[in-house]
Amino acid sequence: MTRIVVIDNHGQFTHLERRALRDLGVDTELVDNDTDPADIDADGIVLSGGPDMDRIGRSPDYLDLDVPVLGICLGMQILAEELDGRVGSGDYGGYADVDVEILDEDDPLIGSLAPETRVWASHADEVKEVPEGFTHTATSDVCTIEAMSDADRDLYGVQWHPEVAHTDEGEEVFENFIDICER
Repeated sequence: MTRIVVIDNHGQFTHLERRALRDLGVDTELVDNDTDPADIDADGIVLSGGPDMDRIGRSPDYLDLDVPVLGICLGMQILAEELDGRVGSGDYGGYADVDVEILDEDDPLIGSLAPETRVWASHADEVKEVPEGFTHTATSDVCTIEAMSDADRDLYGVQWHPEVAHTDEGEEVFENFIDICER
């Protein structure tokens, strides 16, 4: 059975990420972000959202485990920050429903949502520049970089929260990530 570990970066919706994966038939566990990477046995990792970069624990170390990674909100920002992209304050701020345009219909994580989807997202901070090797895969009126992917390294990020009911096709994002982890 596919095993995906959710790294707890202290976000208010983290438990819903684990639940969404469990409901899709995945063996999943929520682990603290200070867990030693050597203690993580997984076919994939979700870096959860959270309040800020000061509380990400050992999250950067999990990028070296050679398994697919899905960064959600703060998790996407961790990917960008650690891999020499750029993160900054968003112009919009708090949580809101957002219409997101999918820019790459061949993207393994979100391409199936094309041409657009409605999501629930926070834009207090956001990725301003994708790291080298990443493709900018989604955009919106309130955030230029809503999603990014490096399919060669199986590293993916979305600014929005696929785990909440307000996101129209969130389950499909998790299904696509499970498919990535199973290939």
